[in-house]
Amino acid sequence: MQVSVETTTGLERKMTVAIPADTIDSDVNKKLQNLARTQRMAGFRPGKIPVSIIKKRFGASVRQEVMQDAIQRAFYDAVTQEKLEPAGQPMIEPGEYKDGDDFEFTATFDVLPEIKVKDFKSLKIEKPTVEITDEDLESMMTTLLKQRGTWEPVKRMARNDDQLLLDFDGTIDGEAFEGGSAKDFSLVLGSNSMIPGFEKKLLKVKTGEERDLEVTFPDDYQSEEVAGKVAIFVVKVKEVQALSLPELDDEFVKLFGIEEGGVEKLKEEIKNNMQRELAANLKGRMKTNVLEALKDANDVELPKALIDQEIEMLRQQAMNQFNQGRQGSTADLPDMPASLFEDRAKVRVKLAFLVGKIIEEHEVVVDPERVKASIEGMASAYDEPEQMINWYYSNKENLKQVESSVIEEQVVDLIMEKSSKVTEKSYSFNDIMNKQA
Repeated sequence: MQVSVETTTGLERKMTVAIPADTIDSDVNKKLQNLARTQRMAGFRPGKIPVSIIKKRFGASVRQEVMQDAIQRAFYDAVTQEKLEPAGQPMIEPGEYKDGDDFEFTATFDVLPEIKVKDFKSLKIEKPTVEITDEDLESMMTTLLKQRGTWEPVKRMARNDDQLLLDFDGTIDGEAFEGGSAKDFSLVLGSNSMIPGFEKKLLKVKTGEERDLEVTFPDDYQSEEVAGKVAIFVVKVKEVQALSLPELDDEFVKLFGIEEGGVEKLKEEIKNNMQRELAANLKGRMKTNVLEALKDANDVELPKALIDQEIEMLRQQAMNQFNQGRQGSTADLPDMPASLFEDRAKVRVKLAFLVGKIIEEHEVVVDPERVKASIEGMASAYDEPEQMINWYYSNKENLKQVESSVIEEQVVDLIMEKSSKVTEKSYSFNDIMNKQA
């Protein structure tokens, strides 16, 4: 088998492989002889059909099958011989077949890049720190009260955080448009759930009042029919409502399954939950900061084939998210061009190479105790954690995902240990948690 390799651009290689004619002819004859023994044909006893008749009937299809198999074997043997590591599937271009001549084909593919990771000491990494204050806890308690509050009618002008019960009809150039009208529509002022200007122009309204609102749809509004256009909404305020909060007492506390300890016990549990959520958030931010620094400090030439694979995976994930909870096929989902996912795909591929190289160079092995702790932590959020723990360990794919996450965390810890430029930066609880949200 003759092999020649040409570097076209960057990581792309064009490999020409010649398969000897006698190799193909030998495989074809073997298959034809086997068919002669196994085929049944009128006028011939089983196993007695002449090979010449089998060749006339099946020769073309057998040769095609043999050549496909030969190309696959030859490609694998050739990249092994040339010590190449393909990234993704090759593009195969078969040559013209002629009886008695060696058969040639070309394979175009990307190869894996050489990875050299710079010394971790020079990486500048920010380590966020947060202390939960009494004000943070009181704010969380207020949020809990609001979640269980009730909207009550008030006889005053509306202000931010009030809820309005509305009827409205919208027109553009005097014509109604889809989605421009509603009855008994609930709107919380200051929620920014309507187009810019709509909520602000309803401040200080009273129950029973009517207002004409002139607002402009943003140029990038999701509906091209109304994007950038001026609309007039005739709004009738049916009721102004304010949120009435429950009393923070033992009865309220019992809603959270706390029978003893009262308000102080609830605050203790809420603070513990806040600390757990904060710890998980800080851990995620720390990981992001480390990997971002690693990415920015290292140059890696990326195979286009792997970027394309990652783009397709991200696109499929996005399609699945859009399709959750809705009826119909994916055909009516919005178009998602590759450009939407390209930057993210490049980052993911680059980090996969860098993290993989660090694992290899530093012989990082997944820590089973950390895997166990991670699974137990996730399972603790369920009513029957033992069942979830067993589910993770019984499902190889899920366990593999947890192990991948844990070994990434071990790489992050390794980088943090060796970096001499880690700087702490203090944040408030809201800064961290609101950005996460």
